[in-house]
Amino acid sequence: MKNLEDLFEHQLKDLYSAEKQLIKALPKMVKNAKDSKLKKAFEDHLEETKIHKKRLEEICEKLDISPDGETCKAMEGLIKESESFIKEKKDDEVTNAGLIAEAQRVEHYEISGYGTAVRYAKELGHKTIATKLKKTLDEEYAADSKLNKMAEQRLNKEAVN
Repeated sequence: MKNLEDLFEHQLKDLYSAEKQLIKALPKMVKNAKDSKLKKAFEDHLEETKIHKKRLEEICEKLDISPDGETCKAMEGLIKESESFIKEKKDDEVTNAGLIAEAQRVEHYEISGYGTAVRYAKELGHKTIATKLKKTLDEEYAADSKLNKMAEQRLNKEAVN
């Protein structure tokens, strides 16, 4: 990498890999959630993640780069960690609280990645691309907030006993 444009391309490919991995992982979260509202939140985020992947494909096409070629090792690790949690034996209420924690780790990673990509896009003068990336960033924040509310208002309390 020689300049910010190269780094930006790397970031986009990393995010693309992360979204592809998440599309494969979210159905496991849906399957293992023991609360109907949590299941629905994961299902909704799966559909949103498919849109995020599509947006990245559009951005890469506009920049004339292939989105493939990177493996997001951070997402790989986060998914392995959540799969390990899923395999542990625990009460349903603890499962729900733990799944939220695992999902929020993923959201925080994505928020960090998209925040950086938005900043790079702006600094490189890619205004339209920055706007698209910001839309995804806002959706990641919203998903995190939704999970946080579910945890604080009900699911963590149910896991206390």
